[in-house]
Amino acid sequence: MLPRVKTVLGDCEAPLVCSLLGEIDDLADVRTWVDETMQDEAPGVARDGGFVRDGFDTELDELRRISRSGKQIIAQMEEQERVRTGIHSLKVRFNRVFGYYIEISKSNLHAVPADYDRKQTIAGGERFITPALKSYEERVLGADERSVERELEIFESLRGRVATEAPRVLDTARAVATIDVLAGLAETATLANYTKPHVHEGDEIIASDVRHPVVERLAGGRFVPNDVHLDAARQLVILTGPNMGGKSTYLRQVGLLCLLAQSGSFVPARDAKIGLVDRIYARVGASDNIARGQSTFMVEMQETAHILNGATSRSLVVLDEIGRGTSTFDGLSIAWAVAEHLVTSPRARPKTLFATHYHELTDLADGLTTVVNQHVAAREWQDEIIFLHKILPGRSDRSYGIQVARLAGLPPSVIARARDILSALEQDELGRSGRPALSGTPAAPRQQLGLFQQTSGADERLRERLREVDINRTTPLDALQLIAELKKEAE
Repeated sequence: MLPRVKTVLGDCEAPLVCSLLGEIDDLADVRTWVDETMQDEAPGVARDGGFVRDGFDTELDELRRISRSGKQIIAQMEEQERVRTGIHSLKVRFNRVFGYYIEISKSNLHAVPADYDRKQTIAGGERFITPALKSYEERVLGADERSVERELEIFESLRGRVATEAPRVLDTARAVATIDVLAGLAETATLANYTKPHVHEGDEIIASDVRHPVVERLAGGRFVPNDVHLDAARQLVILTGPNMGGKSTYLRQVGLLCLLAQSGSFVPARDAKIGLVDRIYARVGASDNIARGQSTFMVEMQETAHILNGATSRSLVVLDEIGRGTSTFDGLSIAWAVAEHLVTSPRARPKTLFATHYHELTDLADGLTTVVNQHVAAREWQDEIIFLHKILPGRSDRSYGIQVARLAGLPPSVIARARDILSALEQDELGRSGRPALSGTPAAPRQQLGLFQQTSGADERLRERLREVDINRTTPLDALQLIAELKKEAE
């Protein structure tokens, strides 16, 4: 196939392909050795023999002639012995224990010649050998064994000759393998409408209509493309939006965009300017390592630590949720601190995409100029959520988690109860413990009191007394007396 490869690619002008074609050796001499020696359809195991061509070796051809003529010679010997003994039922047979033998039935034993040597008695007669049959057996069986041995000798000789040309073979193999990779990338780029990226040494990652190469194919042409813009002025993107809206897909497609571009491939985008990155760091998904006593949250924190300790200003970081495996306030605090570190660290400020359901993180953009907010668009229609899968500027104020839970099949009673609790939380209706004041039954929940209730007349009088106090002229004794009076009124 090597001459054909060179012919097919002979008109290519790309410097890399031309260079690779120059490294391909036709290996005509090696090919001739193999073609002249080996059968086109050789067996898979050398010890079985039958892989060297007829006519290649005189000794092997003679051994094969003896072995292949065995059936004809046996038939001739069998007919000759029948004529000589007059025993028409005489048969020459073979097994692995005794080799070749002559089998004669009991009724014909009286006609057995004197030169027959009895080897075994069987139920229906006896088995014999003759000097001529023994000589033939040694010649034929020896030919089979010697035939395989001779083939192995020929094969070892061929292998040794080919091994001396290993550098030529390996250089050619590497060139063909590289051409194969380039052909695969070219075919994919053509079929999937990829474009040539501009890879540069700056820090910009700017591309329009970026697609996820795998999801796009599985989606059957229904994939919604999105733009990406990361540079020194837009170093960290806080990405919010609903579950199932496409945040994770967006993060991954940007990572794949850089990976494909730097590997030499065209990219799934309308146009792309990709600054070189030294590493792509990803903190996505959820996993644990129970065997080592590491919880899901511990693994998440270890991965995050690896990113913060290893990323440089040339790195691309994609974070798909941080801090979700612990309490809300702990998780939010960690996520906030991680985001701040990524944009304020004096050591490294990697370009980062940070997807989160902590909408509080969007406030970072108010105080840090290199942080920008983006969100995945979604719409509600007749209590249904419609995922638009489009990345837009600005922040999202909802995650639509309850709608997604309903789509997943949670019982209607659970969904209804979740809506009640969410409404209470959004109104800051908490109990004294700081938890939602929702004790009771779903049918008759306990009345909830907000943090900021309307004041009564007594409360207002107490407030008025406090407003009238002049702290600068109040002595400690006056203060104690006032507290006693207010306590008495409160009772």
